[in-house]
Amino acid sequence: MHRSATRPSPLFYALLAVTVAGGVLMALQSPFPFDELTGRVFIGERDWVGTAGAVLLILGGWAVSLVLHEFGHALVAYRGGDNEVAAKGYLTMDIRRYTDPVFSILIPLLILAIGGIPLPGGAVWINRWALRSRSVSSWVSLAGPLSNLALGIVLTVSVALIPMPTGLTIGLSYLASLQILAFVINILPVPGLDGYGAIEPYLSPQAREFGAKARPWAPLVLFALILAVPAVGNTLWDLTAAVFDAVGGNSMASAVGQYAFRFWTT
Repeated sequence: MHRSATRPSPLFYALLAVTVAGGVLMALQSPFPFDELTGRVFIGERDWVGTAGAVLLILGGWAVSLVLHEFGHALVAYRGGDNEVAAKGYLTMDIRRYTDPVFSILIPLLILAIGGIPLPGGAVWINRWALRSRSVSSWVSLAGPLSNLALGIVLTVSVALIPMPTGLTIGLSYLASLQILAFVINILPVPGLDGYGAIEPYLSPQAREFGAKARPWAPLVLFALILAVPAVGNTLWDLTAAVFDAVGGNSMASAVGQYAFRFWTT
């Protein structure tokens, strides 16, 4: 495989730069005073430089994670027998190579900003017939959400072990919890999500046919249920909190990070 087929795209580095810029702003100035020991937030004293940092850090970090999610699918597919992913440019982490950058990047960013829900975007086409086995096909599907889980754990552990400014603590904590929530949502066995993709190779032809018909609208129904039925959203957040706390996450810092990011709701 030619080196250019795996060299990271300048656009990916640009997303990283936006994320880092947001982190620097939050490190220099927290959006508002926050006592990490008591969890007290001093409402009404928001700093807008820190708030701008929160927006850049969360949106930039989420965009980076979307790219890594799709890269995970493509890399496992390539190693599993689908050489076409390299020719399509999926291994370069270039959003221009995705099947639909609007639905792969822009729509998930809007849904995150409006609803606070980290839904994945469909981005790469995998030639399932080229994969060596059903097991490989399952791992191709699992690679995406597992990349979110891994990133969430790395961010959580980093916050727990590395002393850092308060603003950066709350921003990275919220970003980490979003990664874990994305894993929890995307691992559900719902057609169109990766959890379903992992079990699809083992389903009957009739079940796969039904899943193919449901794939375009099933994630939208799930999104509507999350927004309209509090019990559904609360269950997903409870599962996320359980995983987040298990790996050492600071739930209060994450909640404050969400408050800092979604400034238009306060």
